[in-house]
Amino acid sequence: MAGIIAQAQLAAFLPKLASADAWTAALNAAMDRFEINTPARVAAFLAQVAHESTEFRDLVENLNYSVKAMMAAWPKRFPTPESALAYERKPELLANYVYSKRLGNGDIASGDGWTYRGRGLLQVTGRGNYRSCGAVLALPLEAQPDLLTSPDAAALAAAQFWQSRGLNHLADDENDDNDDSDFISITKIINGGTAGLKSRQLYWARAKAALA
Repeated sequence: MAGIIAQAQLAAFLPKLASADAWTAALNAAMDRFEINTPARVAAFLAQVAHESTEFRDLVENLNYSVKAMMAAWPKRFPTPESALAYERKPELLANYVYSKRLGNGDIASGDGWTYRGRGLLQVTGRGNYRSCGAVLALPLEAQPDLLTSPDAAALAAAQFWQSRGLNHLADDENDDNDDSDFISITKIINGGTAGLKSRQLYWARAKAALA
């Protein structure tokens, strides 16, 4: 059976993508399983995951933050430059601090913050989310978190999140809705806000052109 997206279409969407064959197979399997199976759904999905992962290159969260970046990302934890200085350019220390006792993680000493930092196309983060995502996918993500850096698991996790949050419905091209507004709603569900919206919209246009 033909896949939902052809390798030539994926290459047209992301011309610099390495391992296009592996990603095509992984995306097709994931999109088929989680009903991302119309041009409108596929275009919106590809646009969002391409932005979130820097065109599938960044599958592990980068926590090599400057003081300024930490204060912007976690203003309550780092209200002053002095409070952030000890964590500057220390990714493991930072992860264990900012993610401690959250998202199913243990305390700072547990190391869970670093072990379960964001991975995959849509950045699964936190021990609890690795556990629940792994249960749905029947993958040992809690025991082997680096599985999410492989195309197969990364694509499955992203597609599962997408379907579980109702994003297929939002992406559907219906006569009585506003597609641009719906795409912004999708962005908010994934990002928590509208960071990078212009980039996401550019990817969306490129994806629609590649699938045409």
